[in-house]
Amino acid sequence: MDRLPGQPWGHTDVSVYETARLVSLAPWLTGHRTRVRHLLASQQPDGSWGGPGGYALVPTLSAVEALLGVAAVPAAVRSTATPLPDATMRGLTAAHRILAATTGGTLPDTPAVDLIVPALVDRINQRLRHRPDPPANDPAPDALLRLRGELDSGRLDAVRRLSAGGRPVPTKLLHAYETFAHQAAPLSRPVVAPVPAHPLTGSGTGRRAGTVGGSPAATAAWLATIDPIRTEIDPVPARRYLETVVREHDGPVPCATPVAVFERAWALTTLLRADVAMLVPPELPGSLRAALTPAGAATGAGLPPDADTTAVVLHCLALLGQPADPAVLLDFRAGDHIATWPGEDGASVTTNAHALDTLQAVGGGRRAADLDVLRRSISTWLCDQQQPDGSWQDRWHASPYYATAACALALSAACALALSAAGTGARPAAAVLRAVDWVLRTQRPDGSWGRWHGTAEETAYAVRILLATTDPPSDRMLRAARRGAAHLVPSTADQGPALWHDKDLYQPITVVAAEIVAAGKLVHRARVTGSNRHA
Repeated sequence: MDRLPGQPWGHTDVSVYETARLVSLAPWLTGHRTRVRHLLASQQPDGSWGGPGGYALVPTLSAVEALLGVAAVPAAVRSTATPLPDATMRGLTAAHRILAATTGGTLPDTPAVDLIVPALVDRINQRLRHRPDPPANDPAPDALLRLRGELDSGRLDAVRRLSAGGRPVPTKLLHAYETFAHQAAPLSRPVVAPVPAHPLTGSGTGRRAGTVGGSPAATAAWLATIDPIRTEIDPVPARRYLETVVREHDGPVPCATPVAVFERAWALTTLLRADVAMLVPPELPGSLRAALTPAGAATGAGLPPDADTTAVVLHCLALLGQPADPAVLLDFRAGDHIATWPGEDGASVTTNAHALDTLQAVGGGRRAADLDVLRRSISTWLCDQQQPDGSWQDRWHASPYYATAACALALSAACALALSAAGTGARPAAAVLRAVDWVLRTQRPDGSWGRWHGTAEETAYAVRILLATTDPPSDRMLRAARRGAAHLVPSTADQGPALWHDKDLYQPITVVAAEIVAAGKLVHRARVTGSNRHA
């Protein structure tokens, strides 16, 4: 909490995808050599980059395209163990392998993946065709990358036509502006313009920074499209944004920044719900109130307001004793649930769970009757989305433990609010019990929980499901939670892999640390309560 006011950009880990885009789009930017080193050092033994399975596709394509574009690599960035040509060719082999396996809906539902993958495949193939002096082990022409299965360039082509024609594109797509920026000729009147980011930390001058889409890659792509002499838009704030981001992270960069609104709302809400004793810096509630607009709250500068951030900000303010009218959530309605953004492709169970949390914590408002109908319909919709095994899956996180925790906590509160008066309490209660049973069945032999292997973050979600959804928890639930407690280590070195969905998997370090601390608090309280009960 003490550090949050001094983190106006947020605290997330760096992204291979985004870092590689800067290598390709902004080689002039401070830290270029460091970013190339980062790509070489983070390549995995099988030649890929990024997470398991399909999660490796986007970062691997991005790294390969960037390394192909590095025309002359200074000796200082070379590694005798992994020289650049070898790293690139191993990456290409991995890209072929991952693309071949990406069929039948196996590609993770990460943001803009249907734009990013075809854009990078096209760019890689262009580079392969036009390499001036290809090494002997370069791929043959028939080994160029090919889109397969569910992947095609249809949506990318449509968005590029829209952008090239000078017509506005949906604000949410600007986060991936690098995929459709018109780079054929510098533009004097760009359709897209940077928006103000947070003031530069420690600048002391009030100098402005500007971002496109809250993304270093999108901002670098915008700078590559403009005519710096004739443009009507000052490019300096965008350059200043990039310079600040690379300085904040010592060269490599995250996917989205700044994300202070998201970070503060999620971390505070998690700790407050677990009754963690703390002093909340007074500027934090003020910054969350300021983030609320008539259209809702956005994760950070350059991103559109979304229902998820809006709901968590509203819930957080309610927990702080400063409730705001939740009627803005009605603008995100999509039938019997809400959309993260209007016109969202698909739906998010965690966005709806967070909205349900808010609607249960903040009563009344200008449209109380409509909000009550929305609350009940979301509760039913969440029950309908539960998987047969008792878990939930979501588009904003790789782990079912995150989604299941969000849904189980929200539905547990729905039971506590006596929704059974309208005949809707039995289903939420049964759904929570199925979620608890799933958590108990999936605990690993060492006491941890995790999708691919046990992690502190996923163990924290499991513990919260066991200890915060049923009062009192059974002895079996208590024993399972206590076994997991040894894995609740709030250290950035031990929190586990990146599991959150952006263009690349990422970890919001402060948010995850808050989850681990909150779960530890619940275990401690359960031990004290259990001791008193047995005494």
